[in-house]
Amino acid sequence: MVASPVIETRISLDAFEQFISLPENANRDFEFIEGKVVEVVSNNYSSKIGGMFLIKIGVHVVAGDLGDVTGADGGYMVMGERYIPDVAFISREKQPEPCYLAYNPLPPDLAIEVLSPTNDEQDIRIKIVNYLLAGTVVWLVDPFKKYVQVFVPNEPPQTLGLDGILDGGAFLPGFKLAVKDIFPT
Repeated sequence: MVASPVIETRISLDAFEQFISLPENANRDFEFIEGKVVEVVSNNYSSKIGGMFLIKIGVHVVAGDLGDVTGADGGYMVMGERYIPDVAFISREKQPEPCYLAYNPLPPDLAIEVLSPTNDEQDIRIKIVNYLLAGTVVWLVDPFKKYVQVFVPNEPPQTLGLDGILDGGAFLPGFKLAVKDIFPT
């Protein structure tokens, strides 16, 4: 995911909601991070990696009727902010009916953030902290260095290289994915 600041000054959530509702912003995606409006734009390689996760997790979720998976247009409200992870999963237990809002009021169980060269490191750190405070597991993917950092609430982070295996844990029972399988050769 490529993120570039649109407005450098801090604004209120109401001002953010007004900004994204402007007609000229209808076909653009924005996050609200610590009072900043950040436009979310992808590049082909990072999008391809996100797509691999979407396919692999989507097949598992549909087969087990576990919940809903969203791609890079699915927004979530997390700790009062607005995020658009590249891929996210929310369990049927947490949300029995699909959400039709631009930003789901419930945080996802899993958020996958795929880095791009223009990501702001501070914004990524803030998002990870807020996801964890909301009880969300985060897989932070570096498609260029080919590793995944796994952040689980109340646990130390793990870094998995190409020989690592991602485990869905309690929220995606039975899901396993070799890290090497998400990176194109």
